[in-house]
Amino acid sequence: MSQPGPRPTRRTVVALGATAVLGTLAGTPQAAAATPATRASSTDTVLTWYDATAATLAAAGATTQVTNSRTWAIGWLAAARAARGVPGGTDRAAFRAAAVAAALHHTLVTVAPTRAEHLDATLRQTLAALPPGDSTDAGLAAGRREAARVLDSRQGDGLDPATVNAPYPVPAPAPGRWQPTPPAYGPAVQYGNRLARPFLLTSPSHFRLGPPPALDSRQYATDLAEVRAYGALDSTVRTAHQTETANFWYGSSLTLYTEPLRVALDRSGQDTAERALSVALFHIALVDTQIATSDTKYAYERWRPVTAIRTGVIAPDPAWTPLHTTPSHPDYPSGHNTYSGAAEAVLANRFGARTAPFPLTSPTAPGVTRTYTTWKRLSDENVGARIFSGIHTRSADEAGIRLGKRVGRYTLEHIGDLL
Repeated sequence: MSQPGPRPTRRTVVALGATAVLGTLAGTPQAAAATPATRASSTDTVLTWYDATAATLAAAGATTQVTNSRTWAIGWLAAARAARGVPGGTDRAAFRAAAVAAALHHTLVTVAPTRAEHLDATLRQTLAALPPGDSTDAGLAAGRREAARVLDSRQGDGLDPATVNAPYPVPAPAPGRWQPTPPAYGPAVQYGNRLARPFLLTSPSHFRLGPPPALDSRQYATDLAEVRAYGALDSTVRTAHQTETANFWYGSSLTLYTEPLRVALDRSGQDTAERALSVALFHIALVDTQIATSDTKYAYERWRPVTAIRTGVIAPDPAWTPLHTTPSHPDYPSGHNTYSGAAEAVLANRFGARTAPFPLTSPTAPGVTRTYTTWKRLSDENVGARIFSGIHTRSADEAGIRLGKRVGRYTLEHIGDLL
């Protein structure tokens, strides 16, 4: 992504000193604008910029989840790198706060220039809580420098929306082979993920799974019978709670996991640099997981349950309809579950397997609030949810958890390569 041109009154502020930044922004017509709404204390720089990242991508993010995960990964990797290298003789807290703010400000303004005014206001908020002087100035410079470096290093990585959704030729119909699914019968999506450049994996196929269960196996018959019964639109065996679970986890994994990660950060005893690193590790693992997921999906091209049930060799039912519309890509493995597995691995490693109860809501289940105390329960619910939705088999879900955990653990084992 190309960087925007010079904008002396705002986008170049991190090249100035902190005192100059405050003075420059105070002289603009927008100086009296309200501080953007966030839930973070003005002195908690990590949460302030976490909320700013989430708000920026919600308002002006890409159309593809992995592209937005990439933005999180770039900005927070830059922040983690900048916050670790505190020069001698500086105020550590001021340097780190300024470094995190500058890294995220520069990254987000670069990828979402339409949000510049909101981001500039958040930068003013951060700087107002910091002492003016050399420590803050040095942190601002370090953050902006690291952001520019990481953005440059990720140029041409194949994670832009057009490349992610590169055309995929539909294979000839055959038992087990993926075909476009009803009701839209649209083209396959996310094929280009398997051609993208990971952050840490040696290749997209680094953790390619073994094949899904054979069509004539007892396991596959069991899988298909389960999703046929529990995932049907008119299922008579799915409970109200199971339907709620399917609805709750039907939305974007990126959206649904933003709050759990924030809860972990808010409760963490980690310092600013370690919290920034935790966010970076989470999203780097998730970018690489999404790449690895598409690699396995398109390596095996396993058909979706709706195709198998309507046209397959086991008691075909042409009228069978899943509870939820099936996404346009192969069944094996489940992307929601690879995401959950990687998220669980990073959260458990960085913050512990358990936490005090926290509430979680979902945009696809209005009015429902669920309470969690372990990260594993999020994964467990995702496994069931995709079956109850009628869009994945249990084997695809459980394979997804395994793949995600492998990528998550690999990311944690290679922190040194990132820093």
